[in-house]
Amino acid sequence: MPERTAQPGPSPGFMATQMAFAAHIRDPSHVPAPADVDDRRAAIYRELFFNSLSGLLKNGFPVLHGILGKQRWHALIRDFMVQHRAKTPLFLEVSQEFLDYLGRRRESQATEEPPFLLELAHYEWVELALDVSDDEPDPHHADPNGDLLDGIPVVSPLAWSLSYRFPVHKITPELQPEAPGEVPTHLLVYRNRAERVERLEINATTQRLLTLLREGEPRTGRQALLLIASEMSHPEPDQVVAGGRRMLADLRRRDVILGTRWQADLDAEAD
Repeated sequence: MPERTAQPGPSPGFMATQMAFAAHIRDPSHVPAPADVDDRRAAIYRELFFNSLSGLLKNGFPVLHGILGKQRWHALIRDFMVQHRAKTPLFLEVSQEFLDYLGRRRESQATEEPPFLLELAHYEWVELALDVSDDEPDPHHADPNGDLLDGIPVVSPLAWSLSYRFPVHKITPELQPEAPGEVPTHLLVYRNRAERVERLEINATTQRLLTLLREGEPRTGRQALLLIASEMSHPEPDQVVAGGRRMLADLRRRDVILGTRWQADLDAEAD
């Protein structure tokens, strides 16, 4: 068998040109193109890269794009290209990179942008993240007809409970709050069995219930509701349980709760 010869890699000079050209594409106003690159061809790449990134993020953050308008949106995308260094080349994860950039940008400088910008961007990212998520609830993981009070409810991994200072789900170019609401906005965003991403505005009690069912030691629905009643110092805990029963049933109907843990699984863990 003939020996394989090592293929030469790119020359240091070629790599340096690539890096210089990439720096120019990111920030053409301040970084000139390499001397041996034709400006007409460079202009094609400048436009291609910027428009591709802008269009991708516009689809992921349509409300934010509508609120900022063309000029401010373009300035934001250009600053993202200049300032941010992505950790992934995957297109589906660019929105996460953009959200990370917005978070650091808001912390490092005062801006004239809307005070709800970061929360709105996060909310729009959540909808996209759930839509493309590879998570799939295992239908064998829960008894769909289990007793939600005396069994241990199983919350779908595709159900995210969120809290915001602003009513992000109501913000539009025509409705832009100048200050946070008097109370936080609690939202449940989830993907159902029909592969649709849905949204439900919930109260603090429902959010607390979902947190108790998802985190910490396994609890039956009744145990979680009685704990909530205790935290509220409610004079009639049975009323909390009765209301919670209806709440749990509604969440199961929406595919937020998949059912209850199988007794066989619990016995296996005990052993």
